[in-house]
Amino acid sequence: MKIIAYAARKDEQYGFDKVSAELQVELKYVTDGLNLGNTEEAAGYEYVTILGHCDASREVLKKLSSLGVKYISSRSAGYNNIDIEAAKEYGIRVSSASYSPNCVADFTLMLMLMCIRNAKQSLLRGEAKDFSLRGLRGLEMKNLVVGVIGTGRIGRTVIKNISGFGSKIIGYDLYQNDEIKDYMNYVDLETLYRESDIITLHAPYIEENHHLINRDTISKMKENVIIINTARGELIDTEALINGLEQGKIGAAGLDVLEGEVGIYHNDKRFESFVNHNMSILRCMPNVILTQHLAFYTDQAVYDMVECGLKSLYYFKNGEKNPWEILA
Repeated sequence: MKIIAYAARKDEQYGFDKVSAELQVELKYVTDGLNLGNTEEAAGYEYVTILGHCDASREVLKKLSSLGVKYISSRSAGYNNIDIEAAKEYGIRVSSASYSPNCVADFTLMLMLMCIRNAKQSLLRGEAKDFSLRGLRGLEMKNLVVGVIGTGRIGRTVIKNISGFGSKIIGYDLYQNDEIKDYMNYVDLETLYRESDIITLHAPYIEENHHLINRDTISKMKENVIIINTARGELIDTEALINGLEQGKIGAAGLDVLEGEVGIYHNDKRFESFVNHNMSILRCMPNVILTQHLAFYTDQAVYDMVECGLKSLYYFKNGEKNPWEILA
């Protein structure tokens, strides 16, 4: 069995070596992400694995199909970079990955704590030898109501982590999970917006969730609400977020993801100019923490992603049930 791995990173090598030996598969590595210009690399391969920033648009999938590609696995959990309808049309079966929810859940909690304790301002002022306390008084988690939108694997792990701080936790999901009800109460979105001191997003990015956080929903929130997003940038209308921050409606934001991040995040842009006006504005705000989509990035998660990517293709080849196949 031969597999071509696009966007192969050095930090994935241990996983690639271990899992490919276990499955007895042959790997070809392409360090660049999949795009129309390098589809020819996949000639002669039925099995392709990619990452979330790769281009798996209709045009690219059409070309891959013509080269004989029949299966694509994403080593990322999100798959909005893959045109699923086009994949179906071209007879390409697709899977995504799952990995330890603790990586993103831990990072989410870190962003919450950094926001409520004014960590960015404190660190920047310390670098400038300003050791005063002015404006740095923080909040305590036990006094706050945390609203969790999305109670899948990551959302549930976040809830369990927060419960140890004594916060009141409320949550919203179209599909309620009985397992987590010992830690929180389900409410409707209107109630969550109205009552939460911190709102953290763990919903998938689908069309219905586009700009879930917008001017209207922000207007329903508490004054000085804190917004955390470690899910997908497109869940938030960035201009509405900026307006809320500028008006003082939003007290702070911790954002690991952002609209328009593709092509910027996960690349060294120190000596390049890039056009993302909203990102530039947010980076200058003392109460906004921006990180480069790295909440997932732990040793365990990287291994899990590689394992899912390769095992998915192995299951496809052997006609086994694939728990990661995208059937929507």
